[in-house]
Amino acid sequence: MKKNFLLITFFITTCLFSQQKRYDLIWEGFQTLSTNTFSIDIPAFNKEHFSFDYEEGLQFVSQWKISGLIDESNVTVSNVSYEAISLRDLKDLNLDKIPTKLIYTLKNSRARDQQFAFFQLSPIIKEANGTFKKVTGFTINYKSNPSNVLPLSNKRFSAKAITSSVLGSGEWFKFYVDTTGVFKLSKSFLQKLGVNVNNIDPRTIKVFGNGGDIIPYSNGEPYPFDIQENAIKIVGEEDGVFNNEDYILFYAKGPKGYQVESNTNINCYTDKTYYFINVGPGNGKRIQAFSQPSGAIDLNITTYQDYKFHEIDAYNIAALGRRWFGDRFDIENNKTFDFNFPDLVTTIPIKLKVYVAAVSTSQTSMQLNVNGNTVTNLSISGASEPNLASEASFSGNVNVNASKISVNLNFDNAGNPSALAYIDYISIEATRALNFSGNQFQFKNNETALTSGIGQYTITNASQVSEIWDVTDNYNVSNFVNTNNQSNLGFTSSLGTLREYVAVTPLDYFEPKSDANTSVNNQNIKGTIFLNDQGQFQDIDYLIIAPANMLSEAERLAQIDRSQYGLNVKTVALDRIYNEFSSGNQDIGAIRNLIKYVYDNASTPDKRVKYVCLFGDGSFDYKNRIPNNTNIVPSWYSYNSFSLTFSFVSDDFYGMMDTNEGTCQQVTGWTLLLEGFLPIRHREQKKWLIK
Repeated sequence: MKKNFLLITFFITTCLFSQQKRYDLIWEGFQTLSTNTFSIDIPAFNKEHFSFDYEEGLQFVSQWKISGLIDESNVTVSNVSYEAISLRDLKDLNLDKIPTKLIYTLKNSRARDQQFAFFQLSPIIKEANGTFKKVTGFTINYKSNPSNVLPLSNKRFSAKAITSSVLGSGEWFKFYVDTTGVFKLSKSFLQKLGVNVNNIDPRTIKVFGNGGDIIPYSNGEPYPFDIQENAIKIVGEEDGVFNNEDYILFYAKGPKGYQVESNTNINCYTDKTYYFINVGPGNGKRIQAFSQPSGAIDLNITTYQDYKFHEIDAYNIAALGRRWFGDRFDIENNKTFDFNFPDLVTTIPIKLKVYVAAVSTSQTSMQLNVNGNTVTNLSISGASEPNLASEASFSGNVNVNASKISVNLNFDNAGNPSALAYIDYISIEATRALNFSGNQFQFKNNETALTSGIGQYTITNASQVSEIWDVTDNYNVSNFVNTNNQSNLGFTSSLGTLREYVAVTPLDYFEPKSDANTSVNNQNIKGTIFLNDQGQFQDIDYLIIAPANMLSEAERLAQIDRSQYGLNVKTVALDRIYNEFSSGNQDIGAIRNLIKYVYDNASTPDKRVKYVCLFGDGSFDYKNRIPNNTNIVPSWYSYNSFSLTFSFVSDDFYGMMDTNEGTCQQVTGWTLLLEGFLPIRHREQKKWLIK
């Protein structure tokens, strides 16, 4: 076997072909990049290779089709010619983004199942003496192997994945939660939703929902294909009758919780997490007892890490981007925020994070104090156009000696009366004793992920804890019942994985809420969108996505494209997309996942959907906090919310179909888009945007 491997390696090595490509840069004047409120000038060269991005600066880019993989580690640039460029001719380039040596990359990529080589080079160099030079020509030297190709996209939805949505049959009712924990659905609440509880077997009641996390931006991150059934507990269902004293218990994930990609504790798209009640044939999924390993105990667990935060989304500094702030410092420059962690283990420092921003042309500062002790003085640099604000942050360990933790922020405007400051968020992770104090609580211990063997959890003062729920997998919750009302409640678990639990008590169930309209009509986008009027499969050329109140007008547009261009056009209502692809929650990922579902399930690659129209305006305010808002069909907004120029909105996100695409770093404002993105029709219907 080893000999065969060596032979294969030798064969691949000898089949690499050396290749070259020569480029000449024609520098001509400058290019103006502008928004409605601001513009910058950038030295320009060949339009087809010009790219500018705020993070990477000015770039030369080129992309070409290849028949086999290139060796990315064996790329050189030779025959480089330069000319001097004056500081004046650099215009508005950020000099800090200009490298001191030639930087370049050549990468393999795939778009619409075709292979490409993507080359990127920094065309301006800063020399040691402080002068600058520009590249006027160069040669790329690389090697490729025609017999080796990129694997096809590892699609989340394969071409054989056409199926029906669970919403296609049965009776459906919708409600929402605004926090995370164990909820109680009483008989009266179900009746309020419209459920005919007097004439159903409670064992057939099911709860569906995907939770309140933001749908991952990356296509490669897993996310449920359809809305998921959640394991629930119905007290009193055994007799097949929903009596007045019977009720449902289930675990729900609300819209608040730390989101790494957006560095926020609040879902930026919605303040409500919707769940569905289904009444139909067959018994529902129920919570089962979790297994407890037996044997020698390797770790005794008597503490847990609790997480609390303060975050208010009230102000968007540049009226752009998805980052919001609260707690404005203007007349009042000193604010204190109290956190309480009963049974705090004071021998372990808390983990404190503070993010603030200031709107000021001069440098300001924010003094951070914890329990009266100064932790640090955050220096916030002055902002100048195109930036409207600057930020500062602290992330580190702080020792405290009391359960009550007061975080004080004192803003110093440095004598500038027009300076304003804001808080993004304050968060604390603290270690507490596993002790029940009257309310349900969620707990985890970070050490369990770093240790192997068996762990023994012990919760004290637990006589009123009815059971422990393992909520690590929120769709398949399992439990351990405190049958004897033990005061010191113990259970075991396998170590090596970070598991999350809830101590459940009848003293403190959360109550769900509902909108005025609770009934959900049957729908089945997944199972019907490819069907023509004769009920036969037909590939889709063009998708139009519109809110329900604009769907008739969207259909008029669709009919024009059918008649004049012979396109197979489908219109889809936005609320139905949310129901089926994000369990009722407004989320741009649901729209993208619908488009990807249609894209991936075409009969052949050449018949994939080609055009998408987002029928309606967008807004930086997804939650209608500003007057006269225009959040009709949401757009993708950058995380950066400080800049008139580099905080931007883009619909490119909806055209990124490959598995390695979708991350926020790939959606750029002014970068020349060379990948084979899906064409997106302009919202205002003026032109085609070919990406």
